Amino acid sequence: MNEAGRIAAALRRSPVYVDPSLASAVPHPERLVEAIRRAPMPVFAVIVPLVPGGTWPDSDHLADDVQHRLGRDGVYLTLDAESPDRIRGYEYGVDRDAIEAAGAVSLDRTMDSASLTDKLIRCVQLMATGQAHAAYQKQTDALDHHGGESKPPARSGNGGALPYAVGGGAVVLSGVAALLLWRRRRMAEIHAAASQRSDLRPAVSRRSGVRPAATTARSAAELREHATAELIRLGESLEDAPGDADLLQHALDAYAAAGKVLDTDQTVPGLAGALVLIDMGRDAYEAARRGKALRPSPLCFFNPLHGDGPVPVRWRAVGGRDRIDVRACAACAKAVRDHDTPDVLFDGEVPYYEVDPEGSVWSATGYGQLRDDLVQRVLRGDLSARTEPS
Repeated sequence: MNEAGRIAAALRRSPVYVDPSLASAVPHPERLVEAIRRAPMPVFAVIVPLVPGGTWPDSDHLADDVQHRLGRDGVYLTLDAESPDRIRGYEYGVDRDAIEAAGAVSLDRTMDSASLTDKLIRCVQLMATGQAHAAYQKQTDALDHHGGESKPPARSGNGGALPYAVGGGAVVLSGVAALLLWRRRRMAEIHAAASQRSDLRPAVSRRSGVRPAATTARSAAELREHATAELIRLGESLEDAPGDADLLQHALDAYAAAGKVLDTDQTVPGLAGALVLIDMGRDAYEAARRGKALRPSPLCFFNPLHGDGPVPVRWRAVGGRDRIDVRACAACAKAVRDHDTPDVLFDGEVPYYEVDPEGSVWSATGYGQLRDDLVQRVLRGDLSARTEPS
């Protein structure tokens, strides 16, 4: 049994798993167990160290692996790989604003000196009481009112860097550590493994057939901020990265394409495309780092904001004749199997894949699942038709 299997077995006995090496960091774990058992939703706390070269490169992979092994829906709480004193929240089959709950706790300066047990309990309580969104908004508003926190801290010194332009300005990765620290305190990252932030959901269709409302400017801005942060992370990984030159070039091309999208397409479908390109770059980088062949793990065909698309699906669009083979998240794959309508990403009035492919690189390529030249199309300028939000 591998490590994920052992953790899953332990979680079947108790909702809290703490690696022995971190036992002292989680005093009185029984208090956390009690808080979880009082919560109206399933919660699993997976407290393990995430170190370079370890079993999991980051908390995203840890949560996905353990949830897959355990096979249970719920909220999964882990430590952040880059800041182990911070919590990451992931949702599978539930909607409890886990990301915002974890973000609220991380941003709350009054919790800085609290034990990890107390931080985890607070996170569970925010979700259980439905106060996660309000608490997160309160903390971000507080940051907005403190001038010293509203800008990335200055950093002196020079060094090798991978710059990229976003909104006309260049972000230089030699100062990326300070910038990332600021970004982590300024926002809760959106994880694309399951359900999304509630304020991004209007961009997704509903099975009731009711046309979704337009995505708010705030949600689009936060999605862009998240994509920007993910692009910075990829760029940092690629600095002086060892491995196969062709794979690393593929990763760099995807990185450059994602940066170009963030500069030229401010629509939600475009921002989703940026995340797809970043995911492609990450896949290539990981293959190069591990010395393995590239095996892409695409995001959900129906809506990349759903996260990974591990389930192969043969699907035919309403009114279409041909069936296509794509990969989707578990929820969308189940909808297809049940002859239901998946929660697709809309582009204006219609699902993104119904847009004229001459005017949308995302429709033309199915976010890279229908054609393998998405990166090349973006780099050669196929985004020119989508420079303004719809």
